Amino acid sequence: MSEPLNIAILGLGTVASGVVRILTEQAKSVSRRAGRTISIRRVAVRDTSKSREVTVPQESLTTDWQAAVSDPEVDIVLELMGGTTTAREAVLAALAAGKHVVTANKALLCDHGAEVFRAAGEARVCVAYEAAVAGSIPIISTLGTSMTSNEIISIEAILNGTSNFILSEMLDKSRTYEDVLAEAQALGYAETNPAMDVDGTDAAQKLVLLTELAFGRRVSMGDFLRQGIDTLELADMTFARELGYRVKLLGVTRRVGDQLEMHVEPTLIRSDRALAQTDGALNMVELEGSAAGPLVLSGAGAGQMPTASAVVADLIDVATGRAQRTFQHLDLWEQNESLSVLPAEDIERRYYLRFNVEDLPHVMADITDILGRNKISLASVIQHEAPEVEQTGNGGAPLVPLVIMTHRTTEGRLRAAETEFASLESIHSPHVRMPVAD
Repeated sequence: MSEPLNIAILGLGTVASGVVRILTEQAKSVSRRAGRTISIRRVAVRDTSKSREVTVPQESLTTDWQAAVSDPEVDIVLELMGGTTTAREAVLAALAAGKHVVTANKALLCDHGAEVFRAAGEARVCVAYEAAVAGSIPIISTLGTSMTSNEIISIEAILNGTSNFILSEMLDKSRTYEDVLAEAQALGYAETNPAMDVDGTDAAQKLVLLTELAFGRRVSMGDFLRQGIDTLELADMTFARELGYRVKLLGVTRRVGDQLEMHVEPTLIRSDRALAQTDGALNMVELEGSAAGPLVLSGAGAGQMPTASAVVADLIDVATGRAQRTFQHLDLWEQNESLSVLPAEDIERRYYLRFNVEDLPHVMADITDILGRNKISLASVIQHEAPEVEQTGNGGAPLVPLVIMTHRTTEGRLRAAETEFASLESIHSPHVRMPVAD
């Protein structure tokens, strides 16, 4: 074997600890696949005296990430500290020093990817980031190597395990959002502040990275629709099942002519589709290629060891030289200017609508009149019998849920109709609408 490959690890949290476990517990097999021994030379942490779940040589610990990055003996920097400020400085410093970078930092690459990738290209080194999207699922590798003979037509993906766990538990066990969120936090699936998971930010960041790799177009978070699961109610999950669907937080990028349709939203998916059957904290990505056709990848989208597995796989790819050769041909610092993002108003699909209405004559006629004048036709309607005791409106009439499935229409037409719905005194909150993936 050649000389040992020296690495610096920035951060020693959950994922980094998993990486250390793999590198120590599977040292022989990792060295065999990498073609050389991988040695942990530097580990940058905030507090060198803190008790940790893994052991690293005391002499490798430092609180100075700059010293770790600038060490001339370090060949590869593993950025596992998270965040976008210090992490950005550290990654750019490593690239400027001619060192390859392996990272799991989706937020960094979403916000500063153009700068990072360009710096790597100019320095003739690589940035490997399989662990930044979908944990153990090799989606970056698939798009960057196996599917390069294809024009990618579409990506449909469940990219956030926390949201998927919550939605699965709500439906399968008839539990409320608040109840399941508390359990997800207790199990470690959700953070104390779960906002980025449940408001769609995490999934949207990952979709940005997949879109850039698959279509050559960098988009920003403000360029496309994003909605989380934090306003969903169990009633909507139940109505969806009655209609033959399951609700998932779905990220979509689809080529429509010379434009890209993009959105991350709770979406009704037919129950017989693999995406609808992906439960718990699992992730799934469905690709469609021009030559390969449909392709489905599924697995653990987060967690210590699944994510650490992806980090070490990237490390091995860098050690063998595979990552460098692939990265230089991906041209991630260039942009496909021929593709633009389809305006949200022009997105065309079917919709699920739930109204909370007073059980009075002509209410249904008022709603369908507004839909009709906005050229939105109905596919089906559900209105269950009003119970004897129920919430009532201002006039004393019982409030009942009214569920409508539309035929295909545009986001713009539906928004116009919703403006008119606001003037109807017979409609009470909540008013829910979700797209349908056919």
